[in-house]
Amino acid sequence: MITSEEFFEKLRFQLKEKLPFVAYRKPSDQPGKIKAFLQSNSEIYKTRDFSESGFVFAPFEANKSRFLIPAVHSEFLETTFDLSEVDKDSRKLTIGETKSEIARKQHKALVEKGIDQIKKGTFKKVVLSRREAVKLDGQDPLKMVQELFQMYPTALVYIWFHPETGLWLGATPETLLEIERNRFKTMALAGTQKYEGDMEVVWREKEMQEQQFVTDSILENLKPFVEKIEKSSPYTAKAGNLLHLKTDISGSLNPKSQDLSTLISVIHPTPAICGLPKEPAKKFILEHENYDREYYSGFLGELNLKTEIKRSGNRRNQENQAYASIITTSNLFVNLRCMKFEENQAVLFVGGGITKDSDPEAEWEETQNKAETMKAVL
Repeated sequence: MITSEEFFEKLRFQLKEKLPFVAYRKPSDQPGKIKAFLQSNSEIYKTRDFSESGFVFAPFEANKSRFLIPAVHSEFLETTFDLSEVDKDSRKLTIGETKSEIARKQHKALVEKGIDQIKKGTFKKVVLSRREAVKLDGQDPLKMVQELFQMYPTALVYIWFHPETGLWLGATPETLLEIERNRFKTMALAGTQKYEGDMEVVWREKEMQEQQFVTDSILENLKPFVEKIEKSSPYTAKAGNLLHLKTDISGSLNPKSQDLSTLISVIHPTPAICGLPKEPAKKFILEHENYDREYYSGFLGELNLKTEIKRSGNRRNQENQAYASIITTSNLFVNLRCMKFEENQAVLFVGGGITKDSDPEAEWEETQNKAETMKAVL
């Protein structure tokens, strides 16, 4: 394990040389424990069937390129970072009122179109998003990701660079899929409120219905592939300055249904970032959002990493120590609360789930609240 100073210097070198890298912390990791894959060459690697080992960065649209930083061609790093030493940037941002008003009208009109299609029976739910460009004034992305590590301890926090995708930062609360041996975990995440200092909040019928849609869809889609499936009751979970309704889903896979590519195709895009039914909702998104989501609402994470598991934690039991086993794990996350760097600006991506009971003005406010998650580090 290297020092945090050496760790970030290596990231800076990769960025300067335009070599692919990712640095990240999973929600299950200790807050100050950060990992990285630094690709050692300039080759472009992609995955077609998710059988490779490394770190994957995949788009919203399944037919577009899914980039891979392969473990075999990368240096793997770990460090412990003292979050209390993060030096926060004191600069404030202002968004032009005229531009904001135009964006508000455009997003409300989009939401109204979505509600109209729901009432016509085209779909039950659709997730509609927008992008917002914020000018930067010399902000250092490596300093910004350090702030994200500090601010969002329960999220997958990352910085990703690849010459083919550009530079991305994010702090996402949503797991797409975790697999270890034949066990899997995922979640249904829907509904949003601004955190006002109290976790005991009341959820509206619209948000409860949206959460139930997402949960039922995931359970139904996974049914052919599992031997056993369990779910928690919905509960309130905090992600940065926002609260969400969350249901944990886990279980065991059928021996013949452990192909990662098939499972991903069934789950992605989830109802939480696309809609229900999936295909008509996705068609509406691609035809009416009027921008390319790129890697926003795609997914990213560890792919088929090998971990050594000891049978016994007793160091004196040398016989049991000999029976260490190698297991393969994948930890994939939906790419929410993210931004992309483009020249002298950061492009933020935000959206929300639309149902028949949605209010266009409230949906606009929800995207504003979600944008605050990323603006907090700008």
